[in-house]
Amino acid sequence: VRFGPAEYFSLMVFGLAILSYVTHGSILKSLMMACLGLAIGLVGIDSITAMPRLTFDRLELVDGVGLVPMIMGLFGIAEILFNIEGAEQRTVVKTRIGKLLPTVADWMQCRWALLRGSAIGFVLGVLPGTGSVISSFVSYAVEKRFAKDPSRFGKGAIEGVAGPEAANNAAAGGAFIPLLTLGIPTGVVTALLLGAFIIHGVEPGPLLMVNHPELFWGVIASMYIGNVMLLVLNLPLIGLWVQVLKVPYHILFPMILLFCMIGVYSVNGSVFDLYVMTGFGLVGYLMKKFGFEPAPLVLAYVLGPMLENNLRKALILSQGDLTTFVTKPISAVCLLLAAALLLSAVLPALRARREKIALDET
Repeated sequence: VRFGPAEYFSLMVFGLAILSYVTHGSILKSLMMACLGLAIGLVGIDSITAMPRLTFDRLELVDGVGLVPMIMGLFGIAEILFNIEGAEQRTVVKTRIGKLLPTVADWMQCRWALLRGSAIGFVLGVLPGTGSVISSFVSYAVEKRFAKDPSRFGKGAIEGVAGPEAANNAAAGGAFIPLLTLGIPTGVVTALLLGAFIIHGVEPGPLLMVNHPELFWGVIASMYIGNVMLLVLNLPLIGLWVQVLKVPYHILFPMILLFCMIGVYSVNGSVFDLYVMTGFGLVGYLMKKFGFEPAPLVLAYVLGPMLENNLRKALILSQGDLTTFVTKPISAVCLLLAAALLLSAVLPALRARREKIALDET
């Protein structure tokens, strides 16, 4: 209840600082990607003045850059371009699939990844616009950051599977909190559910549990039932998914490209989205070549419009007084934590750089 525009702005800044801190690699590169994501989020109609900006007179950009083309380009097309550089070298282990359930050793190895992934997914699931996709990428980046041997990731590290899957599941549950308690959808799926509620005369909000307890507890029960159904459907099909590994790259990559194009085009029926996907594919390829992480860019793009709106609302309410962000306790604490995170990551790098320069001079 105490959260206003200033507090929301500071909270989002803190979230971006956390993501930049835990992302594997240079924190400076992560911050650069976050700034690029914020800039891309400015494209479209200004929510306060209702004026188009950065659209270059393209009607397709009035609603902003599409999230689906961006993700497909950064994580789909970029991977294809990056992998076709090298020769096809891979071996598929030919063996019978035995035990499908994790062993005790597996549980012990990924226990902290499960806890971290669940926490990350839940928090990002509650935030509007993030969803399970971003939480999975953030969880993977976190596990790679905390791993003693990051080179294991991409080669079957169980933490790289357990963490993102836990985050994905937790985000799906967390997304229902703002929907059921405040009537605020956090994504496309929850927006459809909100529309279904309204059609049936159900008004989400604080009184939902009182006025429609059977619906509320039915939704909770459906989550448990859905997880059981996923388990039952997926386990028998593992043998089928393993067969995909035998498909040669020269056949698999065109299929991936085709499915990406179909998925992007089917959202709005726009050829322009295919161009956007291709452009972000090239950008993602260059990012992989030079060691830039895409997760900060995507999350900053999603949070950018909300961060900007709350920044401007806070300044309008305070008549342009920037001290409103530090005079309010919640906002000040969030900004202090963000600054502490960034400084704790930057200062050791600066100290190491100074020591290297001094050593070279001697």
